[in-house]
Amino acid sequence: MSISRRRLLVGAGAAALAASAASAARLLLSPDAAPDPAAQTPARGPAAAPSPVFVGRAASYGDDLVRLLLDGTRALGGLDLKGKSVLLKPNFVEYDPARPVNTSIPVIVAAIEWARALGAREVIVGEGPGHRRDLDEILAETALRDALREHRCPFVDLNHDEIAAVPLRSHFMGVNQLFFSKTVLRADLVVSLPRLKTHHWTGVTLACKNLFGTVPGVKYGWPKNFLHHHGIHQSVADIANTLRPGFAIVDGIVGMEGNGPIHGSARAAGVLVLGPDPVAVDATATRVMDLLPEGVEYLRLLDGRLGALAEAAIEQRGETIAAVRTPFTVLDSFGHLRRS
Repeated sequence: MSISRRRLLVGAGAAALAASAASAARLLLSPDAAPDPAAQTPARGPAAAPSPVFVGRAASYGDDLVRLLLDGTRALGGLDLKGKSVLLKPNFVEYDPARPVNTSIPVIVAAIEWARALGAREVIVGEGPGHRRDLDEILAETALRDALREHRCPFVDLNHDEIAAVPLRSHFMGVNQLFFSKTVLRADLVVSLPRLKTHHWTGVTLACKNLFGTVPGVKYGWPKNFLHHHGIHQSVADIANTLRPGFAIVDGIVGMEGNGPIHGSARAAGVLVLGPDPVAVDATATRVMDLLPEGVEYLRLLDGRLGALAEAAIEQRGETIAAVRTPFTVLDSFGHLRRS
C-alpha cells in the first residue's frame, strides 16, 4: 500500500475533513506585530464550576477498555459526538519494544471504538513526533498500522500535513502565532491521548505536553527546536491554550517513571484518567503518580486559563486518587515534585 507523507489511509478510504466554523474563524496575525504580554486568555472566575475528572481501574490491556471509557464518559456527564469529526492524538515518540514509550495500541483502538460508539462521523488518528521525520517505519514497527487497518481508521502524519498559521490565545513564548496541521484545526473534537510518563525536561508529560505533536516538523524542524528555544513550558502552555483539546484520556495502565519520555522504566498504575479539562486531567494524573502538579510550570501557566489545577477545583469521579496512587520516581532535578 502506498503511503502519503501527508496522510496515510489505513483500510477503506476516508472522506476529506470539512473545515469547521471554529477553524475557519481563525485569522492570521501579522508576523511583524509585537505580541502583547497582557493579551492572555482571561482566567477562570472564582465561581467557575469544578472540573470533573474520571479515574477508572484497568488491571491490564486485556480489560474491556471501550466499556471503561464509555462508563467514564457517562460518569462525567456524557459527550455527544453525533455527526462530528474526531482527531485522536496519541503519543508516539520512538520505537522501543522494551519500554512503554508510546500510547498503547489497545488504548488507541479503544478510543477509536469509544468515539464511534458516541456517534462520531469520522475518527482519525494523527501524530507528529519530534524524533522521527518519517512515520512509516514506526507505524510498521509498533504494529499501529495493522491495528488501524483492521479498525478501518485513517492516520495523518501531522508533521507533513497541510498547515495554517493560527494566532495564539496567550503569548508566553513571546510570539504571535504558530503553524498547526490543518487536520487538527478542522477536527470538531481533538482528544489528547498520552501515556502516563515522567519527563526529563518538564517533570511530567501528559495531555497538554502531548500537543507538541500537533506542531508540524515540516515548518519547525526536528526535534522542533523552535519550541525549545522559546521555552518548553511556555510552548506547551501556548499550544494547549490555543488548541484547547475538548477531551483527554491518559493511558496509565502501564506508565513510565524516571528518565522519561523514552529512557525511563515501566511502572504499572492500572488506570485510565479522562475528562474534558486537560489541565484537570493532567493534575489528577500527576497526583496519581504521587507527584505535585503545582510544581509543573506549564500547568501553573495554564491554571485558570485553560483549566483547573487545584485539587479543590476538580470534582473526582470514579476511583479516588488515594485508592490508585502509585508513586513514580523522577530525576533528581525534579525532586520538588515529590509529595513526600
